[in-house]
Amino acid sequence: MKDKIFSILQRVGRSFMLPIAILPVAGLLLGIGSSFTNSTTLETYGLMGLMGPGTAIHNVLNVMNQSGSVIFANLPLIFAIGVAIGMAKKEKEVAALAAAISFLVMHSAISAMITAYGGSEALMSGATASVLGITSLQMGAFGGIIVGLGVSALHNKYSGIQLPQAISFFGGTRFVPIISAIVYLIVGIVMFYIWQPVQTAIYSLGNLVMHSGYIGTFLFGFIKRMLIPFGLHHVFYLPFWQTAVGGTMEIGGTLVEGAQNIFFAQLADPTTTHFSSSATRFFTGEFIVMIFGLPGAAFAMYKCARPEKKKEVEGLLFSSALTSILTGITEPIEFSFLFVAPILFGVHAVITGLAYMIAHIMNITVGLTFSGGFIDLFLFGILQGNSNTGWLMILPIGIAYFIIYYLIFVTLITKLNLKTPGREADDEETKLYTRADYNAKKAGEGNDETISRQITAGLGGKSNIMDIDCCATRLRVTVADGAKVDESILKATKAAGVVKRGNGVQIIYGPHVNIIKGNLEDYLKTAPDAEPSLDSSQKKSSDDRVEMPVADVEEVEAVNEGIIKESIMIASPITGTADDITTAPDEAFAGKMMGDGFVVTPTDGTIKSPANGKISFVFPTKHAIGMVTEDGLEILIHIGIDTVKLEGNGFEAHVKNGDEVNKGDVLLTVDIDAIESKVPSMTSPVIFTALSDKQKVRLLHKGYVTAGDDLVAIDIYE
Repeated sequence: MKDKIFSILQRVGRSFMLPIAILPVAGLLLGIGSSFTNSTTLETYGLMGLMGPGTAIHNVLNVMNQSGSVIFANLPLIFAIGVAIGMAKKEKEVAALAAAISFLVMHSAISAMITAYGGSEALMSGATASVLGITSLQMGAFGGIIVGLGVSALHNKYSGIQLPQAISFFGGTRFVPIISAIVYLIVGIVMFYIWQPVQTAIYSLGNLVMHSGYIGTFLFGFIKRMLIPFGLHHVFYLPFWQTAVGGTMEIGGTLVEGAQNIFFAQLADPTTTHFSSSATRFFTGEFIVMIFGLPGAAFAMYKCARPEKKKEVEGLLFSSALTSILTGITEPIEFSFLFVAPILFGVHAVITGLAYMIAHIMNITVGLTFSGGFIDLFLFGILQGNSNTGWLMILPIGIAYFIIYYLIFVTLITKLNLKTPGREADDEETKLYTRADYNAKKAGEGNDETISRQITAGLGGKSNIMDIDCCATRLRVTVADGAKVDESILKATKAAGVVKRGNGVQIIYGPHVNIIKGNLEDYLKTAPDAEPSLDSSQKKSSDDRVEMPVADVEEVEAVNEGIIKESIMIASPITGTADDITTAPDEAFAGKMMGDGFVVTPTDGTIKSPANGKISFVFPTKHAIGMVTEDGLEILIHIGIDTVKLEGNGFEAHVKNGDEVNKGDVLLTVDIDAIESKVPSMTSPVIFTALSDKQKVRLLHKGYVTAGDDLVAIDIYE
């Protein structure tokens, strides 16, 4: 269990590498932009005329500030998508979409609950935040992480799900956003009740900190650092910075509340000879950690990286360290080891708390506006003079911290073999999910990999496959050499039929073809380039198949037929010329590979429901609709031949998945004049895809028919 947990945490950590790569640049933009557009800084140093609002420099800096802040303001969403992509085993783009949807649903659910319970005013100060314009609880990166982890788990479990025929369109990857949205609607409601007590508990820690002297200062630094991944640090530290919780002081005859407000009031007061340590105790320690400590940790991780990966991680770690030094923004470094080696983050939090306490004991009193980087140290420490701030003591303490961080990180990384950046094995992903594990899993799930391997073999091997696509019922493949295609192998994969035209191959599977397509694409990512071979049992299942002569088939059908006990009447959905299914200008339909039915060559573009029932799917290109009648018949209405290539142009759907329809309701309208010249034929098959042995299609008449007229009877035999 322990190894499994650490493996999962390592995968989570690796999934952060993509979003983390942008954070150093965003941090520099935000740090520089916010520091030099801060009105207090500009007024203190008389820079309003040069860099104040309205000046060209201010505008440039403001653009930098906004460009950097948008990244950090939306870190939860970025982490939600990043974790989902990193943790998904296949079809990662689907996981990313599902994560974004789930993130919005979760916060919208929380927002609705906040409104229902009196709005933000009914909650404690700092408890809420605007998340993509949605008023929600302040959850920070943790909110994104729980979405990413949950969605990836749902994705890995359900991306291959096969649903009943009536709703098979919603199967496979299409099911993932649906189930994710439902789950995270519930999660949002639950989090509304869970997160508030957590916030209240964190807020209550303030009293303990304020009445514990130097130990309280240590606790402040430690708790603030530990809460950063959960987004709760705002709830914790803001009361100290901005309210009486952080102390009160009379300055220039005015009572000032809040540690940060006290510092800047003293900064503006010419009578100040030394800044208050009781106020600056809540931020001075950051300079020691941000400018010296964490760069030491970054250097340690670089030194511990595998030789062949040092170049790969050098840029990330160097830029992350530079961001921390200049601006005090530490997320790029911290998130690089937080989940792959959580013990390091715990040690880091303890040492950070000690830095706050040491600065308090040594009476170092440097203030800040944004974070503890060199920019604020220069403005509010160095320029204020050592006599007012004691900033010179930061240098020896900081150097010691660089060494301490370096030694502790190197020791823990090497002794515990922690997988910090650059120490991942090249085959680590393969070790976590071995081929044997995958095969064992698939053995209980319909052996999807074996089917994909058979399809690959039947198509002439991976190197022969040029392109894969699918329509409503068919896997459409372009191959380099059509002569290498083995139809007998393809038919053994439970295909209803195979149609080969030159280098184009169509394998008929039915409405669940999208699942087969996804499994095949996933298999081909790791399949060998050499043509796969089949074992003897697989070859026998295809090569030894005996085709029954047509006459024998008819004889068997005649034997199976008995007395008709019931007939279900089905209307034509199309106005035009009706004929037997065997006349369809497509051998897959004509050969009844997907089922029996009929065809209508339309003279009118209005497609109507042939019976009462429910829409099971509307294909994305709108050229095909599936429905289940109230008698349980599954019907596929396919407008024209090869119309999937039109990508929906010329089609307008008037129903959607799950709609209840009555006989005669309009399902589609088709611009026949616009599309007729672009496709091989407008003859439209209407197929009954799941008839039993005792159900038989009987065409009532051929020739002209009006949509809504009864055209076939489904005879049910005893």
